[in-house]
Amino acid sequence: MASVISQSILDTVKRGIGGIDKNYTVFDDELIDNINTAFMYLHQMGVGPQDEPFYIEDNTSIWSDFDTKVSKILAVKQYVVKKVKLEFDPPTSAAVKEALKAEIDEAEWRLCNR
Repeated sequence: MASVISQSILDTVKRGIGGIDKNYTVFDDELIDNINTAFMYLHQMGVGPQDEPFYIEDNTSIWSDFDTKVSKILAVKQYVVKKVKLEFDPPTSAAVKEALKAEIDEAEWRLCNR
């Protein structure tokens, strides 16, 4: 298994939001838009590269392109996956949706207070 920082961001998100096979590319453009929006939010919170928001264009971008600290990548990865899931494939249950939003809120708080 590849180190978390050397995994493809797009492929990680695909797997994290519901096990989409990395070779199934029908939704890639929409997923990339949602991933980049999550990275823009992180940039606005002061997380990640400071000069301009980080973004991806395809599945060649890996987590170490964003940051090389494993502890930060683990938190950012979970945040991005949850944020994309909420936008791309939101839960049908209101309770589950609220729980996901609460997890995102906590992740934002923790990432901002590191």
